[in-house]
Amino acid sequence: MLLVRPFDIEIGQHKVMLNIVDARERGLNPGDRVRVRAKGAATTALLDTTTQMVKPGEIGIFTEALKDLNNPVDVDILPAPRPASICHIKSLMDNEKLSEDQIRTIVQDIVDNNLSDIELAAYVTASYIHNMPSEEVVWLTKAMIETGERIHFDTHPVMDKHSIGGVPGNKVSLLIVPIVAAAGLLIPKTSSRAITGAGGTADLMEVLAPVEFSAAEIKEITEKVGGVIVWGGATNIAPADDKLIKAEYALSIDPYSQMLASIMAKKGAVGADAVVVDMPVGPGTKLPTADDGRTLAKDLIDLGDKLGIRVECAMTFGGSPVGRTIGPALEVREALTLLENKPGPNSLREKSLSLAGILLEMGGVAGRGEGYAAAEEILSSGKAHAKLMEIIAAQGGNPNVKSEDIVIGENCEEILAPAGGYVVAFYNKRLVELARMAGAPSDQKAGVIIHKKMGERVKKGEPLITICSSSDWELDSAVRDAKRSMPIVVEGMLLERYPRITEL
Repeated sequence: MLLVRPFDIEIGQHKVMLNIVDARERGLNPGDRVRVRAKGAATTALLDTTTQMVKPGEIGIFTEALKDLNNPVDVDILPAPRPASICHIKSLMDNEKLSEDQIRTIVQDIVDNNLSDIELAAYVTASYIHNMPSEEVVWLTKAMIETGERIHFDTHPVMDKHSIGGVPGNKVSLLIVPIVAAAGLLIPKTSSRAITGAGGTADLMEVLAPVEFSAAEIKEITEKVGGVIVWGGATNIAPADDKLIKAEYALSIDPYSQMLASIMAKKGAVGADAVVVDMPVGPGTKLPTADDGRTLAKDLIDLGDKLGIRVECAMTFGGSPVGRTIGPALEVREALTLLENKPGPNSLREKSLSLAGILLEMGGVAGRGEGYAAAEEILSSGKAHAKLMEIIAAQGGNPNVKSEDIVIGENCEEILAPAGGYVVAFYNKRLVELARMAGAPSDQKAGVIIHKKMGERVKKGEPLITICSSSDWELDSAVRDAKRSMPIVVEGMLLERYPRITEL
């Protein structure tokens, strides 16, 4: 028996640690699987070894495994076989066809944390190199849905919206959800937090209300007020997806077949009958050309048909941010301004109304070609604003919040145009980098205000952007970086000078 040394640290895996002396005596190596047995409980875990963190005769057990074992005083361990899914992953690496049962086994092992980081990375990499055929993508999507919680609504149709991403400032869900809900349709919008961006939809909504709810709570709130805007990661809906996204992020890859399954699994799990997919197209986005967009649209529609979900896709311009703000509080303030029927950016208004209009048509509350006008009436009448306030209240926020109540970072500095002329280039990724350097999204008040967009005229010395932050040193860092490499190019502007002068 080994004395338990508890490590109260959540690491996202079932893991234990032995002193290297004990590991050698048992013929075990780092990365091996072991069966850990306590009185009345047992679990399988991945092994790591150490020379210092645990003594001979002890076993370090991390939080996830400790919970399974009911916090024992001592345990014994035995070697455990590798999961069958590892053989299936190797088959995928060899570009062999997988069966539905094999794909489900892989997904179940991902959900159960039975795969090590290396094994999960192997699966993601193999998926990136060898795209799955459409039949296997259907099986993968179904497995991702069935291995998590599902929401079943009594009222139909249930609507949903998804964005492929890649465009900063895409705050349209804050307008689309209340417009659709105000029309009498259900729209349970589960959203993501930012991974590489300056603010996911869940980060934005969190400025207004809590976003972490269970699947049962999402159903209850949606049935009560017509919609929610919540963080999907707080639920057990399609749980394999979040684990796969972490592996993809570490490798900076986005396997095509996995992307298809990821989108549709989340929609299927929340019981969606109809989905509109926003597909920003243009340089710097995930869809550089219109042909790329058409290919993805066809595959999403085909996958939706096989899952019993009606899908429509809308290609939108992705060459510049939606609206004129990037960062949680700034974007929320801008969205509320439009909902309050105050002047706001046309790009945000038009995109929101167009996408909401498609959903109204798909939901049967507007005729073909009449959705935009119906959405516009709901927005201009104040019904959308009133509905968002209902949703905010149902999620535990302040239903009396106004756009002017949203506080942004007190430390702000303008970046001025070094030359006069028209804006001829817009670097979305640089703008996101600057917002993140200023502290977004963890600092909700940080971000970038855009004063001049593509094709607009600017005079020398006029502000191009304003960077805001709660931290003076983060603001200083972002400002220096913005001046070193401008995110917006004005015709005639000096881009770089050589040789560069190195700052001391």
